[in-house]
Amino acid sequence: MIKQSIKAGALLLFIAVSVGIAGCANHANQHQMRQQGAAEKQTPIGQQQVTTPNLKGGQEQDVRIAQALSLADLRQKYRSTFLLEGPASKREVALTFDDAPDANFTPQVLDVLKQEGVKATFFLVGNRIEAHPEIVRRMVQEGHVIGNHSYDHANLPKLTDAEFRDQIVKTDRLIREFTGNAPTYVRPPYGNVNEGQIQWLASQHKKIVNWNVDSLDWKGLSAEQVESNILAQVRPGSIILQHAAGGTGEDLSGTVNALPHVIQKLRAEGLKLVTISELLDIPLK
Repeated sequence: MIKQSIKAGALLLFIAVSVGIAGCANHANQHQMRQQGAAEKQTPIGQQQVTTPNLKGGQEQDVRIAQALSLADLRQKYRSTFLLEGPASKREVALTFDDAPDANFTPQVLDVLKQEGVKATFFLVGNRIEAHPEIVRRMVQEGHVIGNHSYDHANLPKLTDAEFRDQIVKTDRLIREFTGNAPTYVRPPYGNVNEGQIQWLASQHKKIVNWNVDSLDWKGLSAEQVESNILAQVRPGSIILQHAAGGTGEDLSGTVNALPHVIQKLRAEGLKLVTISELLDIPLK
């Protein structure tokens, strides 16, 4: 009887162990199948799992940053505010002179213009107005047009909004003392200006006037070189850039000496020399 009980117990233990082993094996098989299924979802059958190469140039959000518009883009976008020339339909051109006044070259330029009976446009630097008010007074008395060329010839795009506006407002105030009005015309130093500055100037009803004929006289060229640079480029409607003052040590005698010949040859071509306000037909105030 006792032996039969022992045999029955051993049989039950064997069955329990067998069931447990089978259950573990089944669980392991199910886990393996889940892993295989996940792998099959990640990697198509017959292909090896690979890592997707990174974008060599960087992520889109890091690279596609809005770039500031170039000067050419700005001229195209703000054609009614940012001007380079007048209408080609009129046989007129405008002589313009930057960086004045000084005590040396500006009076010489004024002497030539007076002798030739020409009215020009001068873009004045504010702190030079303060230094030479008598020369500004002469410009106004002799009928020349005056524009704003900033207070101290700063590179405007490098300034804060407040600094930029101060450059314009201070110089406007100085010019108003001589003309009775703030000038309509602004020429940014070096021709440089950014979009926000254009928008602010437009809100003040001002026109940016650059040029389409550059004499390159600021390079200290001879009279012959200055004359050649102007006459090779000029056409009806041109705005011609020259300088009636410069930086320390700059020699503008080439401009002074070329000026009477330039005027005479332009007239011989049937071109009338006028001020910016006449060429663009825009009031001074």
